[in-house]
Amino acid sequence: MKGVFSAPGDYIHFKSQVPLHKIPIGTKQWRYYDFGPKVVPPLICLPGTAGTADVYYKQIMSLSIKGYRVISVDIPRVWNHHEWIQAFEKFLDAIDVHHIHLYGTSLGGFLAQLFAQHRPRRVRSLILSNSFLETRSFSSAMPWAPIVSWTPSFLLKRYVLTGIPDGPHEPFIADSVDFVVSQVETLSREDLASRLTLTVDAASIGPLLLSDSFITLMDTNDYCSIPQQLKDQLSERYPGARRAYLKTGGDFPFLSRSDEVNLHLQLHLRRVGVEARPDLVKGISKDGSGGSSSEKNDEREDSDVPPKDNGGSPESPSTETQLPEAPESSGSHSLDDQLLSNAKVCFTSPEHVRLPISHAFFEKQQDIVSTRFVQPAWEIFILCLLPLYVETMYITWIFCWKSRCLV
Repeated sequence: MKGVFSAPGDYIHFKSQVPLHKIPIGTKQWRYYDFGPKVVPPLICLPGTAGTADVYYKQIMSLSIKGYRVISVDIPRVWNHHEWIQAFEKFLDAIDVHHIHLYGTSLGGFLAQLFAQHRPRRVRSLILSNSFLETRSFSSAMPWAPIVSWTPSFLLKRYVLTGIPDGPHEPFIADSVDFVVSQVETLSREDLASRLTLTVDAASIGPLLLSDSFITLMDTNDYCSIPQQLKDQLSERYPGARRAYLKTGGDFPFLSRSDEVNLHLQLHLRRVGVEARPDLVKGISKDGSGGSSSEKNDEREDSDVPPKDNGGSPESPSTETQLPEAPESSGSHSLDDQLLSNAKVCFTSPEHVRLPISHAFFEKQQDIVSTRFVQPAWEIFILCLLPLYVETMYITWIFCWKSRCLV
């Protein structure tokens, strides 16, 4: 980790127990976590522009211990929305998963809707958090989008990590921002460029075959990088969807308000018919393999006959999920049931909404003098040279073309 950031203890424990999978599918490299009983239809988590598969580690740990299967993925290096749909479908085929439930935040929520629109037979339900329906507003706010693939890595990171309001934050929100900043530092220039391209690539969500009753909208009411107008459009598009507003949480409520988010996720999964299998949850194995899907399911769900989300056929072998021991009492599950039965969805008016894209701030970086003074000077210098660089490439191309014509 860079700077003074130190990884949270629960994240270190998560990394020691849950295996990270990396598989090449065609020309795409997929990085993902898969934990929980494999006979349970999975909840697949899609991050925003600044997120990685690691940002959902609290959801993986909490839900898998209750008998749910959670898959968290990195958005691969794709450059348009059609390529995303094809790549994600190939990924699902590779891990032998057909019917899925999608939880997407920000850009991840938009990509989840796109996949549900074009592959309706595979998506059983949606949970959308701080998301949007169209990319036009982001495209107009990013006029340099045509040259995003040429932009240096540190400028892309600086752009992605802008937008969090200045001033003090509540400790749990500040911690979530620090964690996301540390994850952005692990992304390559090509990864950041492809995600920003997906954010500004012209597209909008059309009608979904999925009923509104199988959609949950989960937003924060303090501040968020997604304009309130876009979140209102989402609510208007799905009038019958369930609402789950969080009073605070910032841009990353899955980290800052993980208990509330996990409760709403569990409520959603129960409501759409996903039955947890806590009977398959066992202690962690010696090799730390956990309940990963590196081994294929013995029986694939029939794509033509919608199966019941009850954990699969009784004839199929049950794979026992090996999970880390949770610091819970024997009555924890009954307490969760009581919380779920008494949970209420809050309706409050949103406040302090901010504009741009997913991001975080550089407040706690180690070399603060260099970050605030030296780096902006270099950025201005490079931005001044960028037009000259483009003009030189154009002149060189014209010269080469004329030379070929003469020959």
